[in-house]
Amino acid sequence: MVIFMIRFFILFLLATTLFGSKVDTFRWSDGETYLMFLDRHNLPAKPLYYNLDKDDQLLTQEMRAGINYQILRDDDENIKQMLLPLNDELQIHIYKDRGLYKFEAIPIISSTKTEAFTLNINHSPYYDIIRETGSKKLAEIFVSSYKYSLNFKRDLRKGDTLIMIYDQKYRLGKPFSMPTLKVAMIEMKNKQHYIYLNDDGRYYDEKGNEIEGFLLARPVRGARISSRFTKRRFHPILKKWKAHLGVDYAARRGTPVVAAGSGRVTHAGRLGAYGKLIKIRHADGYETRYAHLKSFRRGIKRGKYVKKGHTIGYVGSTGRSTGPHLHFELRKRGRATNPLRVVQVTTKKLKGKEKKAFLKLKDNYDQNIGIHLKNKTIFTKVSKPDTVCYFFNGGFCEQDRLN
Repeated sequence: MVIFMIRFFILFLLATTLFGSKVDTFRWSDGETYLMFLDRHNLPAKPLYYNLDKDDQLLTQEMRAGINYQILRDDDENIKQMLLPLNDELQIHIYKDRGLYKFEAIPIISSTKTEAFTLNINHSPYYDIIRETGSKKLAEIFVSSYKYSLNFKRDLRKGDTLIMIYDQKYRLGKPFSMPTLKVAMIEMKNKQHYIYLNDDGRYYDEKGNEIEGFLLARPVRGARISSRFTKRRFHPILKKWKAHLGVDYAARRGTPVVAAGSGRVTHAGRLGAYGKLIKIRHADGYETRYAHLKSFRRGIKRGKYVKKGHTIGYVGSTGRSTGPHLHFELRKRGRATNPLRVVQVTTKKLKGKEKKAFLKLKDNYDQNIGIHLKNKTIFTKVSKPDTVCYFFNGGFCEQDRLN
């Protein structure tokens, strides 16, 4: 059935293109809800929202400001189809069938390219990567990968070499989602420092020691700290002194909340004054808690394994709360600790067959790094060909997944 729907979708787009339809791309406005969006486009709310099941209604709340979406119109400017991306994996497909609008959630279909670049440091890795590539995402992923293992301010010198090889998804011919760093090398004081993405999804150094064993500092990006960890705080609702065993991040309702570290969800539901709460168990007896959430991301439930930086829910004001914010706690074996302190969990050391497989992977990476180090190539595409796509009137590009 799924294959049939994908085939129907592709053939339908092809047919509409041949008869003069056109595709426009827009950015989702800040503050606009899904229902506001339907009203603005004169689309019927009953079949496209109120008749949906609860899970699909919650899904519509994941639309975020700045997301690019596409509208397919006919010659009379009537809307025939829409693609509304929700995250890296899922999108809403609104389409007209026999005069009626219908709603479905379908996978995002994208192509992936392996890309690489080499540069010499002029100011700092962050600014130099942006200057050379125009990608803030690449700069952020490079700096965060080395954040705790190297001291750029102390040891980096002008002229030092930096190389990145990474996978980048493309949707509709444009970069989509965060790149995945495969291997990176930075030269400091005539010494080369490498990080490698292993098959288990973790990063390791040249010796097979894991280097990414840290919890993130902020589970809500760019949010303001409204209340810090303290054993003594005057509670604004209870009007009495009470310990505040976490950090509050003030943010707009619906702001994404990410996992502060990789681990397994042990609770996702309501819990007293916490309101809607997620608990995640990490290594070394650590647990993080995310309270007062508006909602959970689809698929987040007890037993689910999540990676560091993965969106798990959205800021709200459920439970005992004076306004939209995230209450974030860090506990070790049940005892609360200050989340703002740098916490390192035990890192993994590869041994035996795992290490042998990693060293083989490392050799392949090193050969690619050696080529780019020798040639000083900027933005060379390596190893993966372009995915076959269908282009419709300069708009939709959906991967042929039927082969």
